[in-house]
This record gives sequence, structure tokens and C-alpha cells, in this order.
Amino acid sequence: MALVVLDPVTRIEGHLRIDTRVEDGRVVEAWSRGEMFRGFEDLLAGRDPLDAPVITQRICGVCPVSHAIASCRALEGALGLAAPPNGRLLRSLVLGANYLQSHVLHFYQLSALDFVDVEAVLSYGGPDPGLRELRAWVEGEVRSNRVLPAAPFLPRLPGNYGEDPRWSAGALAHYLEALEVRTEAHRMAAIFGGKLPHTASLVPGGVTTGVDAEAVEHFRARLRQVRRFVENTYLTDVIEVARRFPAYATAGRAAGRYLSFGAFEEGTGKPWLPAGTVSGGVYAPLDTGRIAEEVGSSRYASRKPLHPREGEIRPEASKAGAYSWLQAPRYGGVSYEVGPLARLQVAAATGAQPVREALSHLLAEARMEPAALDSALGRHAARAAEAVLLARQMESWLDALQPGEPSVAPYTARPEGRGEGLTEAPRGALGHWIEVRGQKIARYQCVVPSTWNFSPRGDGGDPGPVEAALLGLAVDPDHKGLEVARVVRSFDPCIACAVH
Repeated sequence: MALVVLDPVTRIEGHLRIDTRVEDGRVVEAWSRGEMFRGFEDLLAGRDPLDAPVITQRICGVCPVSHAIASCRALEGALGLAAPPNGRLLRSLVLGANYLQSHVLHFYQLSALDFVDVEAVLSYGGPDPGLRELRAWVEGEVRSNRVLPAAPFLPRLPGNYGEDPRWSAGALAHYLEALEVRTEAHRMAAIFGGKLPHTASLVPGGVTTGVDAEAVEHFRARLRQVRRFVENTYLTDVIEVARRFPAYATAGRAAGRYLSFGAFEEGTGKPWLPAGTVSGGVYAPLDTGRIAEEVGSSRYASRKPLHPREGEIRPEASKAGAYSWLQAPRYGGVSYEVGPLARLQVAAATGAQPVREALSHLLAEARMEPAALDSALGRHAARAAEAVLLARQMESWLDALQPGEPSVAPYTARPEGRGEGLTEAPRGALGHWIEVRGQKIARYQCVVPSTWNFSPRGDGGDPGPVEAALLGLAVDPDHKGLEVARVVRSFDPCIACAVH
């Protein structure tokens, strides 16, 4: 028996520790531990309701747009507001831009270094000026007295990386290009969001920037640039990783249960990606009344599993048996995976033909069986497929905007009310619940994507999705946890969000 511990898991957002127990070369137990407490909900109590979209965006610097939209929707439910078609479309465009930058960031800057031989840059002798500059920088870092020279490229865990120097050099060139693409996606979001990473124009009732024809065309020009990269480079690189590392098409399988809150309202109010659940391949409509937050393994005191509208935040750092600052959201008493794979599984189960065709094409190109979607590679593939589909769909939302029509509803205060704000962050299902009393926030609760995926064991001892995905994983003791890191990063952890 051996213990493999990753502490901290690097190249993620927030502080995460993963413990695994290994027997005969395979993981037999796993523990996912969120290592900090933040308490945003307590910070909101007693404040003006309009503070909520501003403050909750600060939960995360990668997916702030999703928090703003969830908060605005929760307030709209409590205050009786409804965004006009332009407001819905502008929100979807800002959210779409945020998705594109996040998906590109996750693959190139956070995950690709688990598969690419970054040391290949030291022997690079080609003409690419970016790679030549990168080689000179790494050489200078290695000669320096820094504690961690050339981070985040080095140090790295030992293991089997791509053994083709030309492919590795090409992937590193795309790593550098991805930084520029992310910048363009940020600029897109700022056109209608006012600024990034934390927007200034997303409010309850819509978006205050309005629809300006020149701004629409600026957005469209940048979108086409990002779309070219997503279609021609990002998707191709994911397929190449799948071909070179086929073992990860069967590694990292979770419970096969998927949940989506639905995302990207179109002008009619209908979401482009539908809400629902898929379990055992069977679709079911979403019923948020079945959500409960369990805390038996979490460092919180609570009488029983509570629905988020009744949620409590009572820290208990020394609680016996607890090992994480994340709560354990459950749907109908069991864990569900959320994220791009869940969204596309739900959409495909409802008959969305473009989603089915995109997944089928990608699986064929990557030489993966349909069952391989439930895997570490499947999550990367789904994320890339979603980026391609989204970049294409955003063009139609730009076409549907109506210059001169309102983009925000008149605001009307209410002394009391309750609201539920559901959307999808790049990493998965995001919900905000608010209760207003005396024109102040009486209760606020968030359940975020990484809380679902990285939850500790539930009250019945059932593992969270990541803990389940690690069970049975083959590991090489000489690799010091590289296999575990690859599976964990396929979920795109954001623990800063999860311990909000």
C-alpha cells in the first residue's frame, strides 16, 4: 500500500489537495480536500440586494461573468424583473466570450503541460521567434538562482510525455498563441460587459451597454479571429493528444451521472444548451427541489442536508471526520458531474443534432468509442467541441440583436422576495439563491461547479465525482502522481469558487 499526495495541486484556481491510497498499482481510495474558507455569503447578509452581482463576481477572476448572470437572475426572481431580448442576447455574448477564453486557458495554460515535453524547447533550433524567445528565457531561468526557475514549465512531475520534439515544439507555439487568443476573447467580453474580468454593465433586468452597430461589428471581427483558432488549432491539438495518450480514454471515469442547469438564453428566453440530468444514459428534466447540500465530511455545522434556499454557512474547522472546506451538493441524494461534458451529454440526450454531430465527428477523428466520453480525454474533447459549437452559435446571436431596442428593463424595488438564479459557468452548473427582507439581503447561497465535482464524501459515505473518477486509476509510483494530476485537471478545478 502507498499513499500518493498532491499538495497543492498546481496550475489550477484555488487551493486543492488530493490524497490517494494505492494498492497493486491502482487507486483504491481518494480524498478531495478544499483547503481554505472564504465566506462570501456571510459577507452579503444585510447589504443592499443590488450589491450582490457586484460582489459575487469577485468570487472568481476566471468565471466572474457566470456569477454576475446567476446573481442577476436570482434578483430578477426576487424583484419580479425580466430582461428584454436584447439584454438576454448581450448576456449570452459576454458569457460566450468568457467561455472561449476559459476553455482555451484550461487546455493550453493549465492542462497541456501534463502531456507536452516542455524540455523540448531547450533543443529548439527552428525559426519561430516566439519559441526562440521562450528557449532563451528558459535557459536564463535555469542558470538563475530562483527557487522555481521557468515556472510554470518547470519543475514537472516525471512520467511519459510526448516523445516527438517537433510535436512538442508545435504545441508550445500554440501555448504562446493561446495567450493572444485569450486576450481577444477578453476584449470581446469587455465590448458589451464594460470591462473585464469583472463586468460593469450586467445588472438585474439586462445589460446597460445597449446595442450599437459599430460595437456589434467590432465584436464580430474578434469572434472570427478566436473562432479560427478554436476550429483549426484547439480542436486539432485535443484530437492529437487523444491519439497520443489513448490510455486516458478509459481513465478517469466517474459515475456516469450528468447535470446541467442550462445556459445561453436566446432572445425568446429559451436556453441554447438545455437544462436536465442524464443518468445511465436516460434524460430527465431538472428539478432544483432535489438539490441538497450535505456536510457530513465538510468543515461546517449543520443539522441535516439543506436545500440552498435554506442553506447555512457555519464553519467548524475542527469537526470530527471532516476533511474539506467544500460542501457536498447532491441531487436526489447522489453525486452528479457537471461541466462541458455534462452539458453536451444533456443536450445530446434531448436530441440536439448539432451537438450529436460534433461529438460524433470528434470521437471519430480522435479514434475514441462513444463510451470513452466518460473519461479524462472525454472531458477535454467535450470542452473543445463545445468551444467550436459556441463560437459558431454566437454569430447568430449577433445577427439577432436589434439596434434601438431596449437592452435592460426598468428597475423596481421590492421590500421582500426570493429568487433562484441558474446558469452554467465554463466549469459547470452554477446556482445563486437569494432572500430579500426589508429591502436587504437576508440570506444568500451559492452552489458552484467545482463544489459539485470536487465535493468530499456525502453523508452516506459516497465519494464525490472526482474521488469516484480516481478509483481504479493505474499509477506508476515513479511518476509521483502524474496520472492523478491528469485526471483531476480534466475537471478544470476552481477551488477559489468552490469554497466561496
